[in-house]
Amino acid sequence: MARYPGQEDAARLSAAVLEGCVAEIFRACGMSAEDASVLARSLVAADRRGIHSHGVLRVPEYVEKLRTGGVDPRGRPVIVTDAGSLVVCDGGNSMGQIGAHFAMALAVERGRRHGIALVALRGSNHCGAMDQYAMMAVPRGMVGIAASNALPTMAPWGGLDKIVGMNPLAVALPAGEETPVVLDIAFGATAHGKMRVYARNNQPIPADWAFDVEGKPTTDAAAALDGLIRPAGGHKGIGLAMAWGLLATAFSGAAYGTDLGNMRDGPRAGADGQVFIAIDPAPLLDPAVFRARVDRAVREVRESRPAAAAAAIYTPGMLEAEIEREYGADGIPIAGETIAGIREAAGSLDVATEGWPEALRLG
Repeated sequence: MARYPGQEDAARLSAAVLEGCVAEIFRACGMSAEDASVLARSLVAADRRGIHSHGVLRVPEYVEKLRTGGVDPRGRPVIVTDAGSLVVCDGGNSMGQIGAHFAMALAVERGRRHGIALVALRGSNHCGAMDQYAMMAVPRGMVGIAASNALPTMAPWGGLDKIVGMNPLAVALPAGEETPVVLDIAFGATAHGKMRVYARNNQPIPADWAFDVEGKPTTDAAAALDGLIRPAGGHKGIGLAMAWGLLATAFSGAAYGTDLGNMRDGPRAGADGQVFIAIDPAPLLDPAVFRARVDRAVREVRESRPAAAAAAIYTPGMLEAEIEREYGADGIPIAGETIAGIREAAGSLDVATEGWPEALRLG
């Protein structure tokens, strides 16, 4: 377990069991059984791929959103503008995962019909790791793209005002014999949550992660939290964050930048926006040829010469797929702090835990 820092005290749990327990918590918040399962499955899917920052760690945060944060546990996504391959949906202030799954499934269906489709979503909330939505296109032999806005944590390059979000983007391309190429990135040098962990442990952050409030590089985690996250790639990261943040929000009228909220007070409920795109290669070329070209690119990377210090060379998504196989066999390691949060959430909702794994069971 030491391979994954912060999980030395982790308990190994199967995905199915973990999903069932978390879904019970969300049902106790007033969600339907179906929606609670979608939300739980989304969080566990992130944990299964080693993206623990977007996994069941967020259960207490999501419970608070559903109980007191203004998010509607019964909110339903609907289509509000339908132009065939171009659609606008409203999430109905549901949990972001509910609207996002609805919108991406629609993008895949319309992309199959028209060759390409774009579905813009407003009335949404935080929707978790973006790779899962892009990957919904892969089993259909299609390319998936998913992007979201995010609370401002960066300044324009050369500026001091915290007005640009890291605005994550995911792209998934199907392969034939190789692992699909799955890119899931945000355009900041680090995540806000990572800096909170360093601050809690009184540890210095790497020198290339953040600026203080005066725009000077800092290794002080507390100063960084008050200050600015450094954009990945300097001005290029800011440009990409703005471009994809606008694409994620402009079509639907969802909030962008400071209209979404801030890191101190949190986001405005129901103000988030995302965009989902599905592309079918079939109208352009034989899908088998497309997948073979992806295979060749993956093999070229995997078989290239590693630097002396590198143990392996990965294409985007390959490490996550490797972790998913390991966790599928051995169980997902859930850190002690995360387990404590799940138990606390269950207790606050009077969820019966007698049949749960011992690690999650209330005393």
